Amino acid sequence: MRKLVVATRNPKKRQELAALLRDMPVEVLGLDAFPGAPEVEETGATFADNARLKAEAAARHTGLWAIADDSGLEVDALGGRPGVFSARFAGPGATDAANNELLLTLLEGVPPEKRQARFRCAIAIASPQGETWVDEGVCEGVIALTPRGDGGFGYDPLFVVPELGKTFAELGESVKNRISHRARALSLARERLVRLWRLPTGQSVL
Repeated sequence: MRKLVVATRNPKKRQELAALLRDMPVEVLGLDAFPGAPEVEETGATFADNARLKAEAAARHTGLWAIADDSGLEVDALGGRPGVFSARFAGPGATDAANNELLLTLLEGVPPEKRQARFRCAIAIASPQGETWVDEGVCEGVIALTPRGDGGFGYDPLFVVPELGKTFAELGESVKNRISHRARALSLARERLVRLWRLPTGQSVL
């Protein structure tokens, strides 16, 4: 049974990854299982940089393989912002509502055909020997004129998937989790782990 540390103390993120690896002999652990694990400041210039920082710190502290993600929204009309500052776009400790309000304010007057955006997720896998690999997933969309839907979190009420005509907040969790940037990045990371570890099929421990 392999052990894999998710560089987060968020149990939902750990469970999400554990579910993806449920058919493999992998025990997925969170940082809460390792007292003294460092808090890593996200100082990278890209999502890949931040994911790499967190995965490598977790691998060093635990001596185990580790995985970490960083993700956010890129809006073309804003030159790629909010980017790595997505969670704190409206300032440190900003709420989702404040971030969405600022985004709409900055895009005021921008027509629908120029409101292209994408959610991007980078997932880093780090070995205890200091090797790191990064995979990215992207979901293309446009920014709505007003929030729509009650589901999801963050910018989900503003992010429209054109081919479905709905925001992430309107899609429902099951649909979103099939097409999202994080789902696509996790799928690539899963394939990478299978190759790196030459894993047989089996049952992971949640």
